[in-house]
Amino acid sequence: MNYRVKWMGLMILLALVASQAAEQILTADELKKTVPASFFFAGQSAQVQTRNSAGLKNGAGKIMIAGLVDTTGYATSIVEKYQGFLITEARIGIGGSSLEPGAYGFGTSKEGKFNVMNMAGTEALSVPTTADEKLAHPVPLKLVKDGSAYRLYAGKKYVVVKTD
Repeated sequence: MNYRVKWMGLMILLALVASQAAEQILTADELKKTVPASFFFAGQSAQVQTRNSAGLKNGAGKIMIAGLVDTTGYATSIVEKYQGFLITEARIGIGGSSLEPGAYGFGTSKEGKFNVMNMAGTEALSVPTTADEKLAHPVPLKLVKDGSAYRLYAGKKYVVVKTD
C-alpha cells in the first residue's frame, strides 16, 4: 500500500512539472513563425514591429502574442490610444481583469492605464500599469516571467498577465 501511495504521488508530481514546463515565453524563432506581418485595427492595416513583439504558450499549448505596430497614417485620436496588438487563443488575466480569446488592439495612456480594445476600437478592458523604476534597460515591449504570472512591459510600465 505504501508503495502505491508513493507511486501515485510521484505521478502527480511529474504531471505538475510537465504542465509547468509546457508554459513558456516564446523564443525569437517561435515569434517569427507566429507574429503577423501586419495587423488590422479600426479600419486600417499597420505593419507589425516584429522586433518589438513577445509571446507565451500556456500549459495547453495555446498562444498569446503582443507586439507594437507602426501607426503612421492613423488619425491622431487612434494613435493616442493604439500602439500595438494582442492576440490570444485562450482566456487570460490582465491586471486582475479577464480577457476572452480573440484579437485586440492595445495602448497605454498618459494616465497610466493599459487599455485593450476590440477590432472596432471599443474598450474591452482598462487596468492600471505599474512603473518599474528599478528596470535598468527598458525596451519598447517585452514579457518577463514573474512567479506564476508574467509581466508585459511597455518601457518601464507593466501589467501582470496570467494564463488560464
